[in-house]
Amino acid sequence: MDLMRHLECFVAVAEESHFGRAAQRLGMAQPPLSQRIQRLERELGVRLFERTSRQVTITKAGTLLLDEARELLVRSEALMAAARRIRDGDVGLLRAALPPDIAGESVAAILADFRQRHAGVELELRELSTAQQLAQFASHDLDVGLIHHPCDVSGLELGPVLRREVGVLLPREAPAAALDEVPLAALGGYDLILFHRVGAPALHDDVLTTCARNGYTPGAVRQGQGASFIRGLILSANAVAFSPRDVHATDTTDRDPDIVWRPLVGAPLAWRHSVAWPKGRSDTAVGAFAEAATRALRSSDALSADPPAHPLHLRPAAEYWL
Repeated sequence: MDLMRHLECFVAVAEESHFGRAAQRLGMAQPPLSQRIQRLERELGVRLFERTSRQVTITKAGTLLLDEARELLVRSEALMAAARRIRDGDVGLLRAALPPDIAGESVAAILADFRQRHAGVELELRELSTAQQLAQFASHDLDVGLIHHPCDVSGLELGPVLRREVGVLLPREAPAAALDEVPLAALGGYDLILFHRVGAPALHDDVLTTCARNGYTPGAVRQGQGASFIRGLILSANAVAFSPRDVHATDTTDRDPDIVWRPLVGAPLAWRHSVAWPKGRSDTAVGAFAEAATRALRSSDALSADPPAHPLHLRPAAEYWL
């Protein structure tokens, strides 16, 4: 028995004191309404109404149960409303991730934007590489994240591609540091400090292929990601590193007496990101995070985006390769 619908019929008849008016109010025919009341009386084991050919009168038992019925209907509607908010992502927990190379100011902007627009949702933000994000998407442990391209995006929906210009960090006394723009071929003789391949293997390999295609084959590839560690290698190991402009526009690199950032001639390298989430998971909380991340990253002068109609816009996977 649909208890809530039966209680709704009971309350309507009690308030209208007339089956015809109650049926009209409920948008149903009178005979099914009478049958529902009879079935409810059988289920409850009490008579709710006295019926005559001219009127309907609520019984003492019906009067005692009427307030309970009204309260149950109110609580039922509250329950359904809460379920709708949870289904639509308006409340609950959102598990989100950003890669380690996002500038601190961008992380803060994403958090502030999301909290302002979606205060009812608890945001659990993690620092994860693209490979770690893809693994957690596959295990259903992540709801939304910002991934590097190229990567395997099967099973995911994607926001717009955001392009971050990549330049080179090199010792200030290096000959190439005197140039306004550095050709990759001018980096010959330097080792390359690059993120761990396991974090984004396709991107890692693409970077090395692009370097070789442009005349730079590093003597060795050293793994590193933390800013202090990379700085130490640049200063002591005859090495250079690639870095987005937006990360170092806000740290101490421009004021570092020993290290400089320079753009690359022809911009042969760029990090490309997009917000990703599992197909079918595009609720309002995921949308709010995608929009917050897109706004924060687009605010940097170093960033551009392919022109999508909306942040929650699925694009063909082939468009994500460097």
